Amino acid sequence: MQDNPLLRKENTHRLEAIPFDEIRLEHFMPAIEKGLEIAKAEIEKIKNNPEAPTFENTILAMEDGAEELGYATTVYFNLLSAHSDAEHKALAQKISPMLAEFNTTIATDPVIFARVKAVYENEVKGKPQPKLPSDMNDKEAIKAAERYRVIERNYKSFIRGGALLEDDKKARYVQIAMELSQLSPKFSDNVLSATNKFELHITDENELEGMPDSAKEAAAYLAKTKGKDGGWLITLQPSSVTPVLTYCKNRDLRMKISKAYSSRAFRDEFDNGDIIKKTLKLRKERALLLGYENHADYILEERMAASVENARSFLDRIYEVAYPKAVEEREAVAKYALELDGIEELMGWDWAYYSNKLKEKLFDFDPEELRPWFKMEEVLAGLFTIVNKSFGITMKQVFDVPVYHEEVTTWEAHDKDGSYLGLLYIDLFPRDTKRGGAWKSSLKAQGMSPKGMKRPQVLIVGSLTPSTDKSPSLLRLDEVRTVFHEFGHAIHSLLADGYYRSLSGTSVLWDFVELPSQIMENWLTEEEALNVFAKHHETGEPLPKELLDKMLASRNFNAATGSITQLRYANLDFDWHLADPESITDVDEFETQSNKRFMLLPKVDGTNMSSGFAHIFAGGYAAGYYSYKWAEALDADAWSMFQENGIFNTETADKFREYILARGNAYPPQDLFEAFRGRSLDADALLKRDGLL
Repeated sequence: MQDNPLLRKENTHRLEAIPFDEIRLEHFMPAIEKGLEIAKAEIEKIKNNPEAPTFENTILAMEDGAEELGYATTVYFNLLSAHSDAEHKALAQKISPMLAEFNTTIATDPVIFARVKAVYENEVKGKPQPKLPSDMNDKEAIKAAERYRVIERNYKSFIRGGALLEDDKKARYVQIAMELSQLSPKFSDNVLSATNKFELHITDENELEGMPDSAKEAAAYLAKTKGKDGGWLITLQPSSVTPVLTYCKNRDLRMKISKAYSSRAFRDEFDNGDIIKKTLKLRKERALLLGYENHADYILEERMAASVENARSFLDRIYEVAYPKAVEEREAVAKYALELDGIEELMGWDWAYYSNKLKEKLFDFDPEELRPWFKMEEVLAGLFTIVNKSFGITMKQVFDVPVYHEEVTTWEAHDKDGSYLGLLYIDLFPRDTKRGGAWKSSLKAQGMSPKGMKRPQVLIVGSLTPSTDKSPSLLRLDEVRTVFHEFGHAIHSLLADGYYRSLSGTSVLWDFVELPSQIMENWLTEEEALNVFAKHHETGEPLPKELLDKMLASRNFNAATGSITQLRYANLDFDWHLADPESITDVDEFETQSNKRFMLLPKVDGTNMSSGFAHIFAGGYAAGYYSYKWAEALDADAWSMFQENGIFNTETADKFREYILARGNAYPPQDLFEAFRGRSLDADALLKRDGLL
């Protein structure tokens, strides 16, 4: 046991960094089993404590008692997503049910619940949530509000976790949790396996006509690294798919790649159809056990939106404005495709290609032109400069922190006064051992632990355009946006200034969590910010004013279509979780019916979005995908305050930090937003920003 780095009592690294360089596959099961043993023993101590229940001996004791278990499982699941092989993935089918059983057994334990309820009734019941203090330096008032919030949320989590169920229903609830815990990683694994299996080796360069040299160079380098005898290799990683769909003149190739990407884990050896149906049935059964009509009602009870009706009303308002404009946008692209190449029917594999052609015509601008000014290292340096100018944070690269892969870089964050804020890991490029997409996660949360107040350790992961043997990593504009977005999540954790870990950083209501990430994207479309870092990777010349103006002029091009795409995903998510799962016999047919009023292009046989919809079937967005648009509305209104006062106005940034970034889940998000903005939300701010009103 002493040789297991996950069980080591003391961490001697100066930053208490995780010893990734020592951790091996065989360490996880012993560490998790030992963590469970310790956590179960701590639970028994709490249950058998003869003293009256208090916040300290019950609520905090539960949080602290699972520290060893939380450490081992956090490392395991972060590596499961970011860097894992088949053996590592297989462990999830053992580990996930063990954790689900442990967590649900506690949540349904009558003795533990009785203690939590006693604390709730003594300190919270009948008392209002403490208001935000007029002086945000009043740490005692903030700590008292956090204490109230921790107790309230713990009590609610027990109710929502089955504490009031009868014994036979509790047993079924535990069983459901265990089954769901196996389905989620299996869904994700299927998508990754389907993604990795597809490779298209091209030997005739004429097939790639229209593709930028940078994209062809990347495809040639990928072919070389995969052991191909020359040629170009196309995969289903976004950094490979996007250039093909956007630039390749070869319509047959675009169709092949589009179909392959849109049919991952659908009617193949990795088919997710049965997992979807099983997941929906279990979620519905769990909701019914707890007294809700469906999974969506269960989820929305704990969101800013508060109800499905409110969320859908919000989405419908956007739909009413955006859909007619999206139809106009489609017709304009279809007309241009007909004029240019005689395309009689615009299809999914045509959209990005002809949209980009039309953008070039209307604005004399192609986003690909920006790549030379977006070298990855310079983007990071610029991002850090912007954050320093706004929030006073300094990011310093460090080289003595162990990492789990050679591509990962590590950074210390320091505050205005030089004090240490936290540790950031950055892992930006695709590989076979990493699931697709981009995300931020916490390796260690900010807040009080048994060993004192701790600063956070944060990880941001992406699948961006990598460097080749001929050129550095030069990013597309949307990839730069991804970096800014995920760093927005990161500073939400790095600037956390709370007392209790369970409320820290991004541990907020799900439709509030995207506000810091999405507001960070706004600096990317401001001339003053772009001038900070957009330098040509060879000459060092700044982004030409002419090119910058074209980019800014075109930023709302086809904005309505982008909105409708997001609304389609959000609506599909709700439809899945409001439907009677027993009535769903064909996953594709259900999706087709759900999508009808949002469709702008013909449905393609053999493709299915749901089978790869990891956000809702393998992530935390089930019945919550609407959160992206909800947070966009918050972001648009919040950003307008930066625009009014200056995008580098430190008073505005300090206020955003004080009320949004530092507070986590200490107060209701509506209160925090209004404290920052000085008023309630302008519901039309998003539509105005997108040029739709």
